[in-house]
Amino acid sequence: MTVLYTDIGELVTNDPAAGDGSALGVLHDAAVVVDGDRIVWTGPARDAPAADRRVSWAGDAAVPGFVDSHAHLVFAGERSAEFAARASGRPYTAGGIRTTVGATRAAPVEVLDAGVARLAGEMRAAGITTFETKSGYGLTVDDERRALGIAGRYTPETTFLGAHVVPDEYADRRDDYVDLVRGPMLDACAPHARWVDVFCERGAFDADESRAVLSAGRDRGLGVRVHAGQLGPGDGVRLAVELGAASVDHCTFLSDADVDALAAGRTVATLLPGVEFSTRTPWADGRRLLDAGATVALATDCNPGSSFTTSIGFCIALAVRHMGLSPAEALHAATAGGAAALRRPDVGAVTPGRRADLVRLAAPSYVHLAYRPGVPLVSEVVAAGTRYAVGHHAVPVDGGAGPVDRAGPHG
Repeated sequence: MTVLYTDIGELVTNDPAAGDGSALGVLHDAAVVVDGDRIVWTGPARDAPAADRRVSWAGDAAVPGFVDSHAHLVFAGERSAEFAARASGRPYTAGGIRTTVGATRAAPVEVLDAGVARLAGEMRAAGITTFETKSGYGLTVDDERRALGIAGRYTPETTFLGAHVVPDEYADRRDDYVDLVRGPMLDACAPHARWVDVFCERGAFDADESRAVLSAGRDRGLGVRVHAGQLGPGDGVRLAVELGAASVDHCTFLSDADVDALAAGRTVATLLPGVEFSTRTPWADGRRLLDAGATVALATDCNPGSSFTTSIGFCIALAVRHMGLSPAEALHAATAGGAAALRRPDVGAVTPGRRADLVRLAAPSYVHLAYRPGVPLVSEVVAAGTRYAVGHHAVPVDGGAGPVDRAGPHG
């Protein structure tokens, strides 16, 4: 069945040829035709072809479905006390990861699955129609395999992160743990993953250890991703570019050589402003990267320790305020940039042939994503052609009259 979404006051297509010539390819008074899970037509509403069903979006703005290319959703427990301590002046280190490892190992599979379902539902309500998620809170062969099995029920973008930190039981045997990760653990996890990732950072894994794990994953057919430049300068960014990584994530501390390497290669610089907000660390310089010609993505990095948010709109607003991006650049990074970071040519834009992922905003323009930070502007989500209404009004609990929320699954 074909569906015509029409009366769109402002449509962001991410196709300059289809719109105003900008990177966002903005169309006004626009329409989109969807057939099944694909977009088959975009253009002025007055020129729209006939369809089996017509849906009016009453002059509201619409943007591509957001693409969140970095998240850690498979975990148990929470770390609000750690957040409060940081807010009181304690500096952030990677040590808190081990707290989540203990809780995750102890949790039944049903608890972990329910947690992913809840967070995936929050993401959909925020307009995220494609997301990646990692293992990394099990750090044993069985726990990492279990995490990826759960993740695969919710997204095909699953990442093996056995090299998150060295677990306590291997504290004095780092080499043995690296051998475990790139050997038996990778053997167990590779069938359930699309990507391999490493936390290449002080307190986690050095460049040689990271290279060993990433190369082994690449040899098993996995795409490469890297955490780097979060806690300080290092070799992770250039290692990522050298190995042809799809994305290197955080990029808070970059040398001129790092920026030049990103600008010259295909590796996307994924910025995670929720982390800087939560950890009170310096903000990544997105302006520097864009001016150099690098491709930039924005993602939530949803995790229980350093960025416990599923709000991509919040991350867009932070990137505009603190990372030097314009509202247009931030939206592009959270859609087309995320698609590039996942090497997904089927998402991230509203053009014929792409998957039918659209987000209706309760606003006249995409600029409101940064202009009205913290306000739940997403009112409808079309994900692979399926339409979901998202509630953002309070519902009386005493039976009184009032607006009624509607939400998609887990939303």
